[in-house]
Amino acid sequence: MTMKNPDQLIIFDTTLRDGEQSAGAAMSAADKLKIALQLERLRADVIEAGFPAASDGDFGAVRNIAAHVRESVVCGLARANDNDIRRAGEAVQKAARPRVHTFIATSPIHMEKKLGMKPDEVLKRAVRAVRLAREFCDDVEFSPEDAGRSEEDFLCEILEATIDAGATTVNMPEQFGGLIRRLRERVANAERAVFSVHCHNDLGCAVANSLAAIMNGARQVECTINGIGERAGNTSLEEVVMAVRTRPDFFPCDSRIDSRQLVPSSKLVASVTGFPVQPNKAVVGVNAFAHESGIHQDGVLKHKETYEIMRAEDVGWSSNTLRLGKLSGRNAFRTRLAELGVEFQDEEALNAAFAKFKALADKKRDIYDDDLLAIASGGENGDSEGWHLESFSSSTEMGGRPRAKVAARLNGKVREAEADGDGQVDAAFRAVEKIADSGATLSLFSIRNITGGSDAQGEVAVRLEKDGAQATGHGADTDIVVASVRAYLNALSRLDSAAARAHPQRQV
Repeated sequence: MTMKNPDQLIIFDTTLRDGEQSAGAAMSAADKLKIALQLERLRADVIEAGFPAASDGDFGAVRNIAAHVRESVVCGLARANDNDIRRAGEAVQKAARPRVHTFIATSPIHMEKKLGMKPDEVLKRAVRAVRLAREFCDDVEFSPEDAGRSEEDFLCEILEATIDAGATTVNMPEQFGGLIRRLRERVANAERAVFSVHCHNDLGCAVANSLAAIMNGARQVECTINGIGERAGNTSLEEVVMAVRTRPDFFPCDSRIDSRQLVPSSKLVASVTGFPVQPNKAVVGVNAFAHESGIHQDGVLKHKETYEIMRAEDVGWSSNTLRLGKLSGRNAFRTRLAELGVEFQDEEALNAAFAKFKALADKKRDIYDDDLLAIASGGENGDSEGWHLESFSSSTEMGGRPRAKVAARLNGKVREAEADGDGQVDAAFRAVEKIADSGATLSLFSIRNITGGSDAQGEVAVRLEKDGAQATGHGADTDIVVASVRAYLNALSRLDSAAARAHPQRQV
């Protein structure tokens, strides 16, 4: 992707690759496709769909996304070696707009201690990788890993060489400001490539560094929804997009992102990964447009711009009022979800979601937009394959030990078990384990209310670990214990695919 318009900021989303590297954020192939299609609706310029050489599962997920996404560039990550490049090239082959993203470390400590290579060897490897990638597609990105500790002269040399070899984008991980400006000045063929930044949030500076890079000529930012990613996370997509958009007087560019899709994208990623968004998160947190102080409330009532630099509606928030109920029809259901940025792949998917909506409407008087988004994301009943909850009952009394009875179905066979525990949720999980006998360890249990009121639908995230693999499941229900059981069963359903990712040699 060669820069044609210096006023355009290219948004490179790596939620499905670097975001998935968040501890416990493993996603199924179905999850990845669902998020990729939402990113396409968001109008992300580039979707880094995964690391195809990491496992057969990741290869298949990237290839599946490439076959379905038509508007955004679909990118596969590859180390600078022939096998990785070929796997990435094959995975994105069916994409309407394919890209291969290759990288190699360039800092002295990485070259010596990790790679065991001399700088001239690294240079040759990088050039070879870019040339091989160009055999698969015209759009090739090169990243010098650990650029922050690399020698500037060597950075200039390797960037110039990879651009000559055919790289159309060159990425500077964790760099900003003055270095970006100096590199663009010193690299002789800099005008032939887009300069990109890939920042991590270890010191809470990822967004600030990315914005500084934009001011110094970078025109691609690599980021993730909700800022999820390795260690402390990546640059937050929604924060960069809205910072640039709300300050056109300061930033010399803008993105093509449909900002109304930011909140739906945030909710979908939070639901799939089981990582709730903190209430005070900029742009997409539930408190982002909430006002408690009397002075603030007075100002906003008089004129919103006194304390709001952007409109809630422009980033995808709605008034969250009653929209649909148990008497609503399928067309109204589909129309409202389309307004929220959700489109169904086929009639079967629509019918399944509508059935969940009707079941919820029979239990819950008020249906809010967040309820609809939870249903559309699969939050109420989880994945279509694997374990399914058939029935649940529990009993508890003060001074007594809670007891739960669970019936769950797997591959058409229903199994039942009863157990007691330290609480209703603990008893329910023990009953499920009697049925599944998984031997998994519970490492995360989190609850958030999706909507307000005494009949609010709650969402639960459960992370299970076993033999080095981990999987996060989620479930939603007006009964938080039922939601917890759904989440646990959902996590069990995903554990096998997570084990395959952790141990790719086991895959067929």
